Amino acid sequence: MIDKLEMFIALARERHFGHAAEACGVTQPTLSSAIRQLEDQLGVQLVFRGSRFQELTPEGLRVLDWARRIVGDARALKDEMRAVRSGLSGNLRLGVIPTALPIVADLTAPFTERHPNVRVRVLSRTSAEILAGIESLEFDAGITYLDNEPLGRVSQAPLYAEYYRLVCRPGTPLSERDSLTWAEVATLPLCLLTEDMQNRRIVNQHLAESGVRANPSVESNSTISLISHVMTGRWASVLPKKLADLFVADGLRAIPIVAPEVRHLVGLIAAHREPHTPILAALLEAARRSAEVDR
Repeated sequence: MIDKLEMFIALARERHFGHAAEACGVTQPTLSSAIRQLEDQLGVQLVFRGSRFQELTPEGLRVLDWARRIVGDARALKDEMRAVRSGLSGNLRLGVIPTALPIVADLTAPFTERHPNVRVRVLSRTSAEILAGIESLEFDAGITYLDNEPLGRVSQAPLYAEYYRLVCRPGTPLSERDSLTWAEVATLPLCLLTEDMQNRRIVNQHLAESGVRANPSVESNSTISLISHVMTGRWASVLPKKLADLFVADGLRAIPIVAPEVRHLVGLIAAHREPHTPILAALLEAARRSAEVDR
């Protein structure tokens, strides 16, 4: 039953029988047969089928909620028994917003040093993708904003406060200033993250509060791409301080944006489940220790 529920969750996530089978490491006929057996066992149709996957039935959506709970509990049980038997070990899948990627090692380095038998996989995702990934069991935890948009019912541990800097080349307009207002930022040729990124929505919000709006000529979902455009001297960008500080040594300027100087909390989130798996409990504790160091 657990294996069948795992395959059903994968199908709901991938919305494609072949992709779901590949994700589960089985053949497509094996997955299709498991879904039909699950339907026979539960006595309801779970999936609308044509020549390909269409969508889950209303009953399928109800079963999906139960499947995630049951599979999550089964994984937690396996992890706890493995920890009892051989210490903390296994895999940890972590979704991280792009602007927090430069600091993720501040959490994972001490965590893996303390627990060397845990393998960590870090993937860059938007805040919405991280929440969806935790709900669908694709991610065990995520690093994202805590105080800007609703998170739902999750466990969380703050890591650091994000402040904002204008990043530009020396010699470009306003580059010699010690600080800038949000209204002044809007007068510059900008390259910014795309609007599916929460960081961009934060920038838009604070520009709007100053009575102006962003009109970037370049947008990207990659912070490295933004920096490469800033390096040309034709554009400036708005980035979190911790990320901007990495490029000051490369000759760029990171100028505080004030009036007001705003802050947003970034931290670790995980599905709210008691008890947490031993790996997640250890990761949340590592996050709390990391935050104490950051302060």
